[in-house]
Amino acid sequence: MGYVLKNSWALLLGMFLLMLGNGTQGTLLSVRGAMEGFGPTTMSYIMTAYYVGFLAGSLLAPRLIRRVGHVRVFAALASLVSAAFIAYAMAPDPYIWAGLRLIVGFGFSGVYVVAESWLNDASTNETRGQTLSAYMIIQMLGLVLAQVLILMADPSGFILFAVISVLVSVSFAPILLSVSPAPAFHAAPPMTLKRLFRTSPLGTVGAFILGGVLSVLFGMTAVFATESGLKTAEISLLVGVSYLGAVVMQYPIGWASDRMDRRLLIVIVTGLSATLIALALPFAGSLYTLLALGFFIGSTAGPLYSLLIAHTNDYLEPEDMANASGALVFLNGVGAMGTPVLVGLSMSRFGPFSYYYALILLMGSISLYGAYRMTRREAIPVEDTMSYTPVMPQSTPIAAELAQEIAIDAAEEEADEEK
Repeated sequence: MGYVLKNSWALLLGMFLLMLGNGTQGTLLSVRGAMEGFGPTTMSYIMTAYYVGFLAGSLLAPRLIRRVGHVRVFAALASLVSAAFIAYAMAPDPYIWAGLRLIVGFGFSGVYVVAESWLNDASTNETRGQTLSAYMIIQMLGLVLAQVLILMADPSGFILFAVISVLVSVSFAPILLSVSPAPAFHAAPPMTLKRLFRTSPLGTVGAFILGGVLSVLFGMTAVFATESGLKTAEISLLVGVSYLGAVVMQYPIGWASDRMDRRLLIVIVTGLSATLIALALPFAGSLYTLLALGFFIGSTAGPLYSLLIAHTNDYLEPEDMANASGALVFLNGVGAMGTPVLVGLSMSRFGPFSYYYALILLMGSISLYGAYRMTRREAIPVEDTMSYTPVMPQSTPIAAELAQEIAIDAAEEEADEEK
């Protein structure tokens, strides 16, 4: 880990500052939106715009990088994000906010592609796993600490928007002034969805539905909390424990996934999540229950993305894994685009707890489909499965490919040992 920090500290520091800004803006907009009189339906459209922009960015950013290079793309997109953060406070209008969220989603997607390309280029076969772990820790640390940042000033004012704009602007310095040369860019073309479904139906369907789960969890939690009457400090705490849960359970679920049928683990994790949310709902009037639920949902939904990638890898040849990663990221993004709007409409009509009913439905659907798939195909012996590598849901195909390379290296090492 020391080698990784020594060689990639500038990039990791820049990404930490970016995550502070990005993690603050979602919660801040929900709180400020309620102050401006925006209802849950309006806020759901605003939140969804980020995922639309993010998906578009993950598709278009590689073309921009090939045309003008990493440095120019990073500087241009990060500048757009910084300007958008200031513009939020200048024009608190739902249509303008939706447009700005679209720009922010597009910008962050492109920034992640550039940063992850640099990170991949800076790592070796021996340090790739440590590099990805450090990147994931930095991402989640920034997102969690961002929830503390929102308590530093009044959300109804201009200061917080200025602070997150400054954070993004300052993040340029350590990255662009780094002595590391810009890497040669490569991104594998995504596998066709038809072929991916034939190869791994559960991985394909699961990635799509999980996109909805994650967009509700990380896009609508603050909206739910605001509609439920929670104070700003309580909202930030609820969002923070959701992110924290996504990190804490990565290792235990990864450990289990390397020792049992991954389909069964997917069924257990999602089924348990849906069941416990339903059982806890009668007690959800308590802040402590909401915090426990937030942590639990984050701890089951966060690692599920990596678990689905690992399950899909079990049915792929090593040379196909990078292509499959792009398709899974695309499916996850498509699934994320429409779900917050449906949840927002339900919250407007039936109340804020529609947020939890949506999560029950989505998690339950993955569990039921996983149970069905277990009846259609025999399990792969545990000793023949690929290793689990943690990847955060907000990562781009580049980070997913990095995780695939780690899995491929592990598989090749096992093959060499058997010889």
